[in-house]
Amino acid sequence: MARARHGSYLFQRPGSSNYYIKLRSPGEKRKELSLGTPDRREAEVLAGPMITAHKGALLAARPHLQTVRKFEPGEHPGPDGGKIVANERELIYLNHNGAYLRTESNAAQMVVPPYPESSARAVVKFVRSLDHEPRPNLAVKNGDDAIFETYLQHANVTGYYEREARATWALFKSLCDNKLLKDATRDDGRKVVQHFEAQGLKSASIRKKVGWLVAAVNLAIREGRLRFNPFVSIVPKRDDKVIRLPLDEADMKACRRNLDKLDEADALLFRLLAATGMRLSEAFEIEGEMKERGVRYVIVGHKTEQSKRRVPIPACVLPHLPKVIKGPLFASKLTDPADAASKHLNRFLNDCGIVDPRKVVHSLRHRAQDRLRAAGCPEDVRWALLGHEEKTVAAGYGEGFPVPILRKWVDKIGGI
Repeated sequence: MARARHGSYLFQRPGSSNYYIKLRSPGEKRKELSLGTPDRREAEVLAGPMITAHKGALLAARPHLQTVRKFEPGEHPGPDGGKIVANERELIYLNHNGAYLRTESNAAQMVVPPYPESSARAVVKFVRSLDHEPRPNLAVKNGDDAIFETYLQHANVTGYYEREARATWALFKSLCDNKLLKDATRDDGRKVVQHFEAQGLKSASIRKKVGWLVAAVNLAIREGRLRFNPFVSIVPKRDDKVIRLPLDEADMKACRRNLDKLDEADALLFRLLAATGMRLSEAFEIEGEMKERGVRYVIVGHKTEQSKRRVPIPACVLPHLPKVIKGPLFASKLTDPADAASKHLNRFLNDCGIVDPRKVVHSLRHRAQDRLRAAGCPEDVRWALLGHEEKTVAAGYGEGFPVPILRKWVDKIGGI
């Protein structure tokens, strides 16, 4: 049987693409249950309630410390014929003549047995019940899944963005108990928004995730398969956008001094982001390279038409790359490698003494924009290098600027 990572409840068996969950609650044999999906994000959503209950059982079955009173409030016999006067917090010791001796705390900690039936055994019963269920309340496949698959193929959504889209789709089905899209209301769509809000996501991030559902249903409406989109404009407008600041030269010097604290992959990633201004997720899209007039470049920005572009490899990054990029530059088995890398690199910035919450890894992109603007780079060239934030007519014309010209300007950004 395939082994799961330490601390993971999910695994895949050899010969099966589906994920399984394994649980072993106190006094019970290990339970293994198929989650019926090959998508890890969907499996995590489905397994969540069971894992929560399992952890509750472990906690409830564990002996624990409890604070108790040594004496109930009132008078109690003391040593050598004296007495003890107790209140909620203190014990006052008096001798046999009533003279004061000392004061002690009336609190003590003791180890008590596991919690009672109402917690530990109740949760164990829940885990036992899995034996009688062929599978959990899964997001059952239906005609709506075909609608979503059609959208992914039509829009050519792959890689990181495909995983994000599938996870959002699985979340909607789970929260709304597999309700069909034709029957879904805006309140059903708002359940997805409320879920993300509870996780602390900003409105812009929620809008991006819900955007996958909006786009899929819009395509189905255009093709006559649906009539109503329950996800359009359901994210409340809030002024919660965090204004990011670019990293200044002092920040870059601090990063340069501490770069050896990063492992080889993260150091290369940081160099690439600093020298190109590309988005963190775009770096994980690099799966090869091409050349134009001897200049090496990569293609990133697969999420939208306006962000897809050719990015020359800056001179300062070339010494740290293989002679030819023949596969994923940042290979990872993680479900969301960009998110994991973001956490690593933001911790790195904190370790460098960059603690302003407005300065994060994405600040390297703001720095690149400022450096290009200060160097006199024309606006259309800047967007050719960094990607258009919004759809423009000019963005759709031709192949764009020759790569050697783009290379001249990308080197103006400067690395670390």
